[in-house]
Amino acid sequence: VQLVESGGGLVQPGGSLRLSCRVPKQTTLEYFSVAWFRQDLGKAREGVACSSARGGSSSFADSVKGRFTISRDGGIKTAYLEMKNLKPEDTGVYLCAVTVLRPCELSETLYTVWGQGTQVTVSS
Repeated sequence: VQLVESGGGLVQPGGSLRLSCRVPKQTTLEYFSVAWFRQDLGKAREGVACSSARGGSSSFADSVKGRFTISRDGGIKTAYLEMKNLKPEDTGVYLCAVTVLRPCELSETLYTVWGQGTQVTVSS
């Protein structure tokens, strides 16, 4: 499985972004749990949100609850992280990752395939 993230950029505090995590044509996300992690300079990698395979449960870090949502395009090719009311502390490289395990958890050790990441910078 190959993962490609996109959608990052520079946004002002209070703004919104939607990140995408896409797989190639011959692959489907349907049977994978998908998670988004983020990492900023000098900080540990943090699990942000995850979505369990086959329409299962989702989970969010306390720091993003009520502001971030995770979804899929019918569960097949692309997973999305919709981020609203962004704060400077949301800045970092956002990476998507997948695992065959479910329900999903925000523990990076469970994820076996990772994308390269997309940079999100929240600054005025």
